[in-house]
Amino acid sequence: RTPVAIIDAAAASRLAIGEALTNLAAADIELSRVKLSANWMAACGLPGEDAKLYDAVQAAAEFCKRLGISIPVGKDSLSMRTAWRDGDEDKRVQAPVSLIASAAARVGDVRLSLTPQLRTDCGETVLILVDLGRQRLGGSIFAQVTQQIGNEAPDVERPEQLAAAIRALRALANAGLALAYHDRSDGGLFATVCEMAFAGHCGVTLNIDVLAMDPVASDWGDFKVRPEQVQVRREELTLRALLNEELGLVIQVPAASRSAAMDLLRTEGLGAASHIVAQVQSGDQARDTVEIWRDAKCIFSMPRAQLQKAWSEVSWRIARLRDNPEAADAEFARATDPDDRGLSMTLTFDPAEDIAAPMIATGSRPRIAILREQGVNSHYEMAAAFDRAGFTAVDVHMTDLLAGRASLRDFKGFAACGGFSYGDVLGGGGGWAKTILHNPKLAEEFAAFFLRGDSFALGVCNGCQMMSQLAMMIPGAQCWPRFTRNRSEQFEGRLVMVEVLESPSLFFAGMAGSRMPIANAHGEGYASFAQPEHRQQAEASRLVAVRFVDSHGNATERYPYNPNGSPGGITGLTTPDGRFTILMPHPERVRRTVQLSWQPPGLGEDSPWMRMFRNARRWLG
Repeated sequence: RTPVAIIDAAAASRLAIGEALTNLAAADIELSRVKLSANWMAACGLPGEDAKLYDAVQAAAEFCKRLGISIPVGKDSLSMRTAWRDGDEDKRVQAPVSLIASAAARVGDVRLSLTPQLRTDCGETVLILVDLGRQRLGGSIFAQVTQQIGNEAPDVERPEQLAAAIRALRALANAGLALAYHDRSDGGLFATVCEMAFAGHCGVTLNIDVLAMDPVASDWGDFKVRPEQVQVRREELTLRALLNEELGLVIQVPAASRSAAMDLLRTEGLGAASHIVAQVQSGDQARDTVEIWRDAKCIFSMPRAQLQKAWSEVSWRIARLRDNPEAADAEFARATDPDDRGLSMTLTFDPAEDIAAPMIATGSRPRIAILREQGVNSHYEMAAAFDRAGFTAVDVHMTDLLAGRASLRDFKGFAACGGFSYGDVLGGGGGWAKTILHNPKLAEEFAAFFLRGDSFALGVCNGCQMMSQLAMMIPGAQCWPRFTRNRSEQFEGRLVMVEVLESPSLFFAGMAGSRMPIANAHGEGYASFAQPEHRQQAEASRLVAVRFVDSHGNATERYPYNPNGSPGGITGLTTPDGRFTILMPHPERVRRTVQLSWQPPGLGEDSPWMRMFRNARRWLG
């Protein structure tokens, strides 16, 4: 909230903390358990700046006391100024006093988390604004784009009201009345509602009558007011209602439950601050436009896709300069593609069926090595997935194998985990692979493991890259590709759609034809085949196990559906006997339904990706 600090440093402090809390309120948290980190910035030593810093710190301390939260840690940067001489002219730049507030709290139930994605599958719904401010425009985006700062800074005069709003939001979520949530911040109510519409790919009809009432109109009395003065005042009130950046909560609730939701807000003393401000367009009203109404007239209407294009344009232009411009163009085009269906899930099996249960019932828990190297992560998630499937997961570092503290002879299988072994300075998985290939003892041990008829292995992300470079010692893996830099030229962390293909992989038994989202996080995932015939051989022999697909379920090389640009969407392969499988996305990171940032309703505790690990347990018998 640095721009606000130019007007009022203390108000900016309170706003920074307040916005951190309204962001955090989307999760199932208790305000009393929130901890803050405070990063103070100031140009100390300059006239007036020390006093502003004192006021800002004191304001934050008093604000937190009234909220009942603490700031156990922080830092400061108190030399935020620079000066230089440009020819005969002295120049100076200084930053305003500011607080960067970071908030954290324990989450009670992640399944009660809310997102800004508007729901259109719940019948008629409305948006309720809990307005915690007084429509001041100082330091706002609106002020900045009109080359102003403003005189009136938004503030939080009643921290108790903020606490009540957070309690009320959690009560609505617990009661199943809150379908979506977004905090009002940069850009004000208009930007907030637009962003919710973008996430839900739907239209919204916004009515600002109650927000744009003139609080001084009743004071005009017998004074004669010219019509042009009335019109200017009306425009001002409209802008204030739509663009002020005071704290606020926008909550989607079923229209049939609006009275119950408002009653709950009133019990927290928020009745006067709570207003029904919009209706989500759905069913017969689904025009996919963002409209603003005042006094029974539509004063603004624009297609949601057109607004979303404008909203995305700055990011797109930056990405074109920074990244692969073709990839930036493709992502920008997707934002306004009317045929884009988004994420979906089509399954050819029952994810609730525990096919490993009979094996687990025997009491036998085969040992699997959760293999890692310096810089590798995801080993906890991998161990949890195999443990739930009936294995005994054992943490095995490469130094354990080098020192003889562990041996692959003692394991039925291993899982090579994702991460950045040796910082990927030798290419994705290169350093890890060379640890094995350039050490005779380890090379012999891994070769012997691969030649066993009863062993299996899974390589994910960095582990996939590493195993691809061991292909010469893995029977049937000679046509596997290496994995090189993404065509977008950036690290890609996304939830993406993949299709499981018919293959001999033991991990994907019974899953062929399924299309579902999966977590993706890598910078070097492009499947680079040494020879064109290697790809042809892999596809003809059904060794391609997983591929990226677009929103229509078609194999794709188009970004961002395919985040690395691999040919044919190829992102997972196996061997002819199906014992060894590699893939770039992370099934272990989404083995629970709640780990999917999007999921269709009705899934149980385990996500469909848990079937992979249960397949491995059933394969062992």
